[in-house]
Amino acid sequence: MAAKADPPFGRLLTAMVTPFRVDGSVDLDAAAALATYLVDEQAHDGLVINGTGGEAPTTTDAEKADLVRTVVDAVGDRAHVVAGVGTNDTAHTLELAAAAEKAGADGLLAVTPYYSRPPQAGLVEHFRTLADATGLPVMLYDIPHRAGTALASETLLRLAEHPRVVAVKDAKSDLVASAGVMAASDLAYYSGDDALTLPLLSIGAVGVIGTSTHFCGPQARALVEAAITGDPAEALRLHRRLLPIFVGIFATQGAILVKAGLELQGRGVGGVRLPLVPATAEQREALAGALDAAGLPSGPGSGAA
Repeated sequence: MAAKADPPFGRLLTAMVTPFRVDGSVDLDAAAALATYLVDEQAHDGLVINGTGGEAPTTTDAEKADLVRTVVDAVGDRAHVVAGVGTNDTAHTLELAAAAEKAGADGLLAVTPYYSRPPQAGLVEHFRTLADATGLPVMLYDIPHRAGTALASETLLRLAEHPRVVAVKDAKSDLVASAGVMAASDLAYYSGDDALTLPLLSIGAVGVIGTSTHFCGPQARALVEAAITGDPAEALRLHRRLLPIFVGIFATQGAILVKAGLELQGRGVGGVRLPLVPATAEQREALAGALDAAGLPSGPGSGAA
């Protein structure tokens, strides 16, 4: 099945980590530099700011708005900037959405409300309320192993009727359900699990919002393009090549290992905020091995194969 043309946010995006200074404050200059690197050197069509990978649970509302504004100023003329605004409080989500829109975001990513585990009727009302309140296109984030509740296929199809609900970041690991929603709606599906990018593309997804793509942007882009343009052998070759880092980046929480990997490459962006903790020596060694196995740089000045 061919993927939809002209996806709303491009085909290759990364959920960008948030740089911090030594004192733990947000480093906006480093955020601008990292965004520029990802777009100009790592071939990204867009960036998600203030996602879980950006440690959104521990950044303030003001920091979130500053990050969106900074990244828009740095790359907004040549890449989509999508702001994570999802919380388990609809009113707070609306506040974050309004701030992101004011800061110049091109779209919103809203995760299923977590922990409180609302019923499907509550999910419909939550997301409809968000879509009614904003002028920006909305991407739903379906990740039940974090949120505690999955978006049922029927719920996704009901939400697809809203003109501003345009996409899904899919980390549900249910290819049959995802294929059914794609077949029955115009929702643009993005893989939210790096290792499932090729399987999802094969059933109609349009791209990926990655984590390991901090390191393998050009290669991941080539994988997506090969799958989209009908070169399954090349897509499979790239999938197999990149599988070590697709999997290895999630050996512990993604932000921890992305920041460790950037430091290994001489692009350090600071530490993490509690309750996250820095990568251990063993985790750093395993990550370097995963980068090497994928033919990617694992240190300053090293080149990809």
